[in-house]
Amino acid sequence: QVHLVESGGGSVQTGGSLRLSCSLSEYLHLDYCMAWFRQAPGKEREGVAAIAGDGTTGYAESVKGRFTISKDSWKKILFLQMDSLKPEDTGVYYCAQGKGLCYDASGPRLVPSSWGQGTQVTVGS
Repeated sequence: QVHLVESGGGSVQTGGSLRLSCSLSEYLHLDYCMAWFRQAPGKEREGVAAIAGDGTTGYAESVKGRFTISKDSWKKILFLQMDSLKPEDTGVYYCAQGKGLCYDASGPRLVPSSWGQGTQVTVGS
């Protein structure tokens, strides 16, 4: 099973930026989807952004135009560039991977088979 390790979380003010990274323990086949999820205190975990094996992407409506998911397959790293951050973006962010439906018009739809341990993002007002 692939191991995923997130980094890059921290505290920023509203309007600031952060770049999350997720290092993978092995190369992924093209039929795998990678995604970022987040969980705010007292709320359910939600999909934020997903990237399919062919590089196409899907985003939750709440982050469209502000977040960008990308990957460096050679270096086995997944990224999430977060700009124009808002207090409601606060939460623990997890990277995940799996097969099956990656995303649709509504956003990420991945049901992950592997998860990272999470990294905290806090956006102050």
